[in-house]
Amino acid sequence: MTSQKLASQLHALTPAERADAIQILTQTLSNRSQGITKTPDVMGGDACIAHTRLPVWLFASLRHQGASDADLLEAYPHLAAADLVNVWAYADAHPEEIARALQEQEAAMGSDL
Repeated sequence: MTSQKLASQLHALTPAERADAIQILTQTLSNRSQGITKTPDVMGGDACIAHTRLPVWLFASLRHQGASDADLLEAYPHLAAADLVNVWAYADAHPEEIARALQEQEAAMGSDL
């Protein structure tokens, strides 16, 4: 398959399908990266970086606060760049879910004050 044909097919995908394609590609590039998982007993079932308790909403919040990928990789040295690719692809494909999780966290923080 040519790059041009691949690009054409990728543009025809929905955001969720693109996120899946990115996850597949990053998994083939990095055996360590397993993508994003949801486990009922881990972080309340929120989407997390696989094999961690780090939710996607946390990284969306940090990015919104101005953190760059380099900042995040420095703060979380056990993560790989492929992990962040998966985070951003998931967040882009599921904006309502991430917004809802951020609202829930904000409400929980407000009730703790």
